[in-house]
Amino acid sequence: MYTNILVSTDGSDVATKGVRHGIALAKALAAKATIVTVTEPMLIDYGTGFASGSIPSQEEVDSFEAASKEFAGKVLDQVREAADRMGVSAEFLHIPDAYPAKAIIETAKSRGCDLIVMASHGRRGIRKLLLGSQTSEVLADGSVPVLVVR
Repeated sequence: MYTNILVSTDGSDVATKGVRHGIALAKALAAKATIVTVTEPMLIDYGTGFASGSIPSQEEVDSFEAASKEFAGKVLDQVREAADRMGVSAEFLHIPDAYPAKAIIETAKSRGCDLIVMASHGRRGIRKLLLGSQTSEVLADGSVPVLVVR
């Protein structure tokens, strides 16, 4: 049914539930897993017109990028251990400087994934509106089926 399952994670406890489920599903279906973590771009305050902004130095940018890469490496290493324990063949990707929902959708498309597995906090109402939801964006904008784990 599914042969290449994209599993997204940000390293959070909630995302870990989705990772466990996605890896178990890949094992049950003898499918490949594509594990992706996305780190967002550095926020730069250019000012509002009424207040001056702040542009980071090259050293600050380099430090941010190094920290993002290190964090992503740790997240993917944890998932790699879980996939190895379960005997699941997986590809591990870090997508830097991207917006998660867009990167997840584009990665699923470019890697030929036929299912996306991701976790959701299950927020509703104003909390969901204020906090946003990468899962909701993937559901709304993607063309690949999505399995949401709570």
